[in-house]
Amino acid sequence: MKFTRSVIVFDAADLDTESAFWASVFNGFVLKDSEWHTVIDESGEWRLGIQLNPTHVKPEWPNGVQQQQIHLDFHVENLNEAHQFVMGLGATLLQECKDLDSAEGFQVYADPAGHPFCIGWGQPPSEQLASFLKNRSQ
Repeated sequence: MKFTRSVIVFDAADLDTESAFWASVFNGFVLKDSEWHTVIDESGEWRLGIQLNPTHVKPEWPNGVQQQQIHLDFHVENLNEAHQFVMGLGATLLQECKDLDSAEGFQVYADPAGHPFCIGWGQPPSEQLASFLKNRSQ
C-alpha cells in the first residue's frame, strides 16, 4: 500500500479557534468547510484535520474523567522560544519540566480544545540519530 498523505485529525467544538491555533503553529493557513478544516503548513503540506464535533469533551490531562485522546510531540532547538510562541497562541501549560537546563526533556501543553501536545528537546541525541541513519544506509 502506498500512502499519499497521512493526517492526524482532532475533534473540536470550535473549528475556527482550533484550526487557527494549529495553522499559526505551522506558520500556515486553513482550508475551511462547514464541518472540516484542513491545516496546511507554509510549504503546502497537509498537517492536521480538524473535524466538527459539537459534543466534544475537553480531555483532562493526565488523570481526569475524560482521558487524553491523542497527543503530538514536537521537538525544538529553543524551548523558551517555542514556549512563548504557543502560549501566545492560546496554549495552556499542563506540565512544566523540572530541569529546563537538562540535555533532554519535554513540557506538556494543551491546545485551545484541550488536546495535549509535548514540546521536547534533545531526543534522541543528535549523535545517536546520526549513527542510526549512517548504519541504516549501509
